[in-house]
Amino acid sequence: MPRIESIATAVPPHEVSTEESMQLARHFFQDAFPDIDRLLPIFAHSHIEKRHFCMPLDWFSSDWPFAEKNKLYIQHAEALSLAAARKCLEKAGLAPTDIDCLVFVSSTGIATPSMDSRLVNSLGLRSDSTRIPLWGLGCAGGAMGLSRSCEYAGAYPGRRVLLISVELCGLTFIRQDLSKSNLVATCLFGDGAAAVVVSGDRVQTSPRETSPRIQFCDARTTTWPDTLDVMGWELTEPGLKVIFSRDIPTLIQTYMRENVDSFLASHETTIDRLRHFIFHPGGAKVLNAYQASLGINAQATRHSEEVLRHFGNMSSPTVLFVLEKSMEQAWEPGDRGLVAALGPGFSSELLLLEAR
Repeated sequence: MPRIESIATAVPPHEVSTEESMQLARHFFQDAFPDIDRLLPIFAHSHIEKRHFCMPLDWFSSDWPFAEKNKLYIQHAEALSLAAARKCLEKAGLAPTDIDCLVFVSSTGIATPSMDSRLVNSLGLRSDSTRIPLWGLGCAGGAMGLSRSCEYAGAYPGRRVLLISVELCGLTFIRQDLSKSNLVATCLFGDGAAAVVVSGDRVQTSPRETSPRIQFCDARTTTWPDTLDVMGWELTEPGLKVIFSRDIPTLIQTYMRENVDSFLASHETTIDRLRHFIFHPGGAKVLNAYQASLGINAQATRHSEEVLRHFGNMSSPTVLFVLEKSMEQAWEPGDRGLVAALGPGFSSELLLLEAR
């Protein structure tokens, strides 16, 4: 069974408090919404204290063409990916040349040659490394990237995979977009990157390693029909315009319990037998919907809430930030954990992990 060797995260240097972003939103949206003071409490209700961005706060006050924003994406996504990947490799005691496959996940910029090809050079991977770029998965991307990485390591048990997930959501901000969706995005989204090393079970472990390893059991992708308008991007002249429905918490409460129950039943387990819940914190309402749908308490999603509070919703890497928090506390042999994330499609990605 493939196992997670190490995980690491990185954020850019510009830290913005919720109070600062709320004042900026007031300035941006007050002409479009005369009742702006009635809308601004969403910042207080977000449970977010601060976020990180690759650009300083005054950058958001200008209108930037998509081409200029995408140049910044390529520059900063590569730098942030390198920071997370190097930290992850160091934690695993590996060199870049030990990696056989690079899985790269992102949805907030476009690059051809793709970002993974750039990272082969700048990170120092072998020239024969397999490359798997995944684009357009949005908030589900980190979980889906982890699933595909584990499945690759399962198919090739003598190989190591490096998964990198990076999003620069701040660069997608469109100053001219005065919609409520963009106002909510101003409250929620941040920038970040995460990296994970996954090894096949024929890759030797260190003889000094005595703690249980987190192993991959299975994954399930679910795409619900006729839900394409729930979340995603609309490509407009000034860039990627955010789309997300206010019905997402309702959809979670409607669909997730049955989806999770049937997935766990195929492994002869149930929600109440899980010890770890690694959920993508799309927002405070999303976490509340998970708790209501699955019958779990706030303690179960404490790591998700902590990541949301300190980093906001960074799209795809966010769930990997939660996984890092979970793995910082020792798993006991036999412990099982559920990874869950939702994304465009409208889709769900579930992974079952076990400490062995």
